[in-house]
Amino acid sequence: MAIVPLDQVWVDANFKEPQLAAMRVGQPVKLTADLYGGKVVYHGQVIGFGAGTGSAFALLPAQNATGNWIKVVQRVPVRVALDPQELAAHPLQIGLSMNAEVDTRNRSGERLPQVAQSAPAYATDVFGSVNAAADAHVKAIIATNGGGTTRVAQSPSLAHKPAAIVEQAPDLTHTKAAATTNDRAL
Repeated sequence: MAIVPLDQVWVDANFKEPQLAAMRVGQPVKLTADLYGGKVVYHGQVIGFGAGTGSAFALLPAQNATGNWIKVVQRVPVRVALDPQELAAHPLQIGLSMNAEVDTRNRSGERLPQVAQSAPAYATDVFGSVNAAADAHVKAIIATNGGGTTRVAQSPSLAHKPAAIVEQAPDLTHTKAAATTNDRAL
């Protein structure tokens, strides 16, 4: 699941291979959305490039085993960050079609950035209390069952395989009922 705040939407513009040679991180971009036609122009900048073409990461990539290879110009996604004020004035939804025009006159930026984002952009602890309650429940069940004896179980038909160690709880029926009752209470 991906969470995308609608005030920080970006565009993945797919450019052809020959168009990428002059593109650099930080170059300005003008974009228009089909939603608004040519009436609204968004401004942004190139913030990164995709690791490969869409076909390279396809679930079922095209493989031509006959030896008749036809060169097809591939497209690589270029990530463009949009101006938040323009997004507030003219909101966009995810998946819309847009046209992007990159100003490639300034080529002083890096072609491929060397530093990857190491920390997550967003984090949540919304499940923190649920996880803590579940952990406490698991610890209680383990503590209840921890007084059993350990024995080695081995099947005669599987005598050639290593034996498995099995923990036996003293009162498994009571523990199971208590776990079911507590699960309903959560």
